[in-house]
Amino acid sequence: MERRLLVATGNPGKVVELAQLLRGAPFTLVSLRDLGLPTEIEEPADTFEGNAVIKAETYARMSGLLTLADDSGLEVDALDGAPGVHSRRFAGEDASDDDRTALVLARLDGVPWERRTARYRCVLALAAPGEPTVTCEGACSGIIDYGPRGDGGFGYDPVFYLPDYGKTVAELSLEEKNRVSHRARAAREAVAVLMARAAREP
Repeated sequence: MERRLLVATGNPGKVVELAQLLRGAPFTLVSLRDLGLPTEIEEPADTFEGNAVIKAETYARMSGLLTLADDSGLEVDALDGAPGVHSRRFAGEDASDDDRTALVLARLDGVPWERRTARYRCVLALAAPGEPTVTCEGACSGIIDYGPRGDGGFGYDPVFYLPDYGKTVAELSLEEKNRVSHRARAAREAVAVLMARAAREP
């Protein structure tokens, strides 16, 4: 019997990234667009975990499928943890990745290198109708660069500098990013949960 896992995000970049990160799990991935489901729902929680759980449980009810949802974002220490859960809407509803990145850089204007510390955080929630929801979390620490570099990735990747690599996330290969990113770390936990689930099923 085919095991299907709904990846509940409307972000095409995340769909591609999660498909790579979940390759070890014995599930066929389907997207919201594959099922004709809405790609946006309300995310009223003030934590990544809260929003991930809301999305996973809502889409699990809509689809009847085991569902994985992600909530993630950037926390900048000099901005008191902003943009945080508002990472995607930080510069307004219709803003582009470039707009959001430019706003973070503007807010950090004049802040010295040693105070530009930040982290990416990701929570993945796995939900199925009538079952307890499981969450997996990952984080990746870095520094907000003075300007964008690289054309890979998405979101704030062009300004998120990793000292160990001497590069921004946008300058990493997909293979490198999938070793160190916040989403990769959360996904490794999720794969273990999915493997255990598959082993229990007939």
